[in-house]
Amino acid sequence: MGTTEFEGRALGIDVAAITATIRQRGGAHVADRLMRRHVYDIVPGEQGRWIRLRDTGSEVTLCVKHITSDAIDGTREEEVAVSSFEDTHALLNLMGFTAKAYQENRRTSYVLEGVRLEIDSWPLIPPYLEIEGDSTEEVTSTAKLLGLDPGSLTGANTLGIYARYGIDLTQIKDLRFPD
Repeated sequence: MGTTEFEGRALGIDVAAITATIRQRGGAHVADRLMRRHVYDIVPGEQGRWIRLRDTGSEVTLCVKHITSDAIDGTREEEVAVSSFEDTHALLNLMGFTAKAYQENRRTSYVLEGVRLEIDSWPLIPPYLEIEGDSTEEVTSTAKLLGLDPGSLTGANTLGIYARYGIDLTQIKDLRFPD
């Protein structure tokens, strides 16, 4: 059980330009959705490992994330599908896990030659493109296909991305889009 994620993120993208490039290269639009999540500490104060309960709009998953580095292959996750966002949140609370944050983001998904492309918009920061493949090579070759410098990609998680914009996400307990 458990998989290594191969993801690279291009920060501060021009959404219209990258969308046009994805489509020109043959990318297929998959979905637009609002995603919401609760994040819980496994061990209070431990960095680099946490529980995430996420509702993607089409499925609800519970996972343990473990960050070993900001490299393209620096994240491992153990994930299972669950039937209810609210019920699983309540169950985790009964087990002693208190959500340290609620977060929302908007995601537009594409597939290009089997590689998953996610344009993520989060409150307070510029949008970014996540390239997720089955290997580091797939991620870097897709970046090149899209005209991006693979060397500029980061494997940083959301916390690290917010930090790059001078925002301490650990201090934001409720991260939502304005109504």
